[in-house]
Amino acid sequence: MKMQRREVLGVLTAAAGSALLPGSFAAAEQTPAANHLPKERVTGIGGVFFRARDPKALAQWYQDHLGVFVTPQSSNDPVWNQQAGPTSFSPFPEKTNYFGDATKQWMINFRVGDLDKMAGQLEAAGIAVKVDPTIYPYGRFARIHDPEGNPIELWQPLNAVTVK
Repeated sequence: MKMQRREVLGVLTAAAGSALLPGSFAAAEQTPAANHLPKERVTGIGGVFFRARDPKALAQWYQDHLGVFVTPQSSNDPVWNQQAGPTSFSPFPEKTNYFGDATKQWMINFRVGDLDKMAGQLEAAGIAVKVDPTIYPYGRFARIHDPEGNPIELWQPLNAVTVK
């Protein structure tokens, strides 16, 4: 049975939370799956690189609306530091409809602390936001697009969700 992307995020969130429980590290070290992992593994995402029609304008949009700084060009430029948290790495079938526009080859998912505040901020800037009304067991989601039409998913993990 194939897991849906949001189910995978739920599993990641649960796993991240269980890693904080006493004794969970010892149990994790004894699982058979841990024995099949390579000894050296990547420690996180070091960058996201993609083509753009107008890279300078698109970089400015990401900085202005999402707080993501581009790669520093000098030692005085700010660096975007992300918070630790669960990350989903999930190839999709070539013909998926999940990204929307079939010509788009990628979609990024950004974690947010307060989806409603972020949506309000983006809408105030004239950016269309489609908030999924469902509160999933692992959080809430919204969809936006950058000026070049690339899909962006915003995710407020369960631990940050407060039911109003």
